[in-house]
Amino acid sequence: MSEEWKMQKELRYVMKQLKSQQIETPSWGYADSGTRFNVFTQESAAHTFAQKLEDAAEVHKYTGICPTVAIHIPWDRVQNWKEVNSRVSDLGLQIGAVNPNLFQEKEYKLGSLCHPSAAVRQKAVDHIRECIAIAKEVDSQIISLWLPDGTNYPGQDSFRERKTRLQSALRGVYEELPQNMRLLIEYKFFEPAFYHTDVFDWGTAYMLSMYLGDRAQVLVDLGHHPLGTNIEQIVAILLDEQKLGGFHFNNKKYADDDLVVGSINPYELFLIYCELVDASMEKKTADTARQVAYMIDQSHNIKNKIEAMIQSVMNIQEVFAKALMVDRAALGKARKEGRVLDAEECLKDAFYTDVRPLLRDLREEMGIDPAPIEAFRKSGYTEQKAAQRSETQ
Repeated sequence: MSEEWKMQKELRYVMKQLKSQQIETPSWGYADSGTRFNVFTQESAAHTFAQKLEDAAEVHKYTGICPTVAIHIPWDRVQNWKEVNSRVSDLGLQIGAVNPNLFQEKEYKLGSLCHPSAAVRQKAVDHIRECIAIAKEVDSQIISLWLPDGTNYPGQDSFRERKTRLQSALRGVYEELPQNMRLLIEYKFFEPAFYHTDVFDWGTAYMLSMYLGDRAQVLVDLGHHPLGTNIEQIVAILLDEQKLGGFHFNNKKYADDDLVVGSINPYELFLIYCELVDASMEKKTADTARQVAYMIDQSHNIKNKIEAMIQSVMNIQEVFAKALMVDRAALGKARKEGRVLDAEECLKDAFYTDVRPLLRDLREEMGIDPAPIEAFRKSGYTEQKAAQRSETQ
């Protein structure tokens, strides 16, 4: 086999994998957002569910790999989901993960599924069941659950009793899931509670998923870890345990900043993708890696909503392409022989490869513009929607 033929074969494999990648965008990422201090409005931002879908269709149009939209209930609740199905189909989209909201009701001041009151816990369970019913109507196969429960002061409640309440409530939810639906359990080490959080790390989420069964898995939000956490190690372990269900992609500098993924630490994102690619090539973990749900969860406060989403997708594509280009034969050999520096260089060689020409070729093959952000700006969509939406407010 000639070296040139080998390179062409590897390139075709990389292109095939990149074409099959799918990234889900969140409906809430197209609406106005801010911080605890202020909401920074944009004239072109979406105000209705229909407008969010329109904007999501633009991202898919210019990236070619974002056909699904995650929804948040009650933010996106509508009366007629059949009409929604028809609308998303016309836009070339599908509804993706359904996200319950357990942090906005006044009854949840002391928690939702962990609340001392059985009545409040039942309210939370009923809301998740509503989301399961919606997921059935829109043909979604994922319930993405972030639990904001925790306490603010020592002695406020019993850790062990809250764990028992949570397990019991989740059991009631899990039993409602159809066989083709998964429950992804997200964790976060702090906030909105500041003394303790009930599902505070991947181990707790893993424990709950094991308690429930095979259709419960862990969701990794890149911003939900203490500084310095080795997220790629968490990803590798969850893959090996067949318990990695999905991601919420974003980036952080200090806490849960919800910045554009890859904007602060692209090397970390690359190392995470290296674990995902490795797992997809091994028999034990291939099925789990294939079913991982890749979702964006960011707060585009000061960037144009659609441009920021396109940029996020492009950043993900770049690190995925680089992870696919790692010389795994050389890496494996270096590892076995204890050549630590050489093993690291295998990763760095791939990471520093400029894959942007490859991705431009990929987009042309897919029939989309090779420069997505520039093409979107030239379309005039932002100016058009700013004029239309400001008139209706």
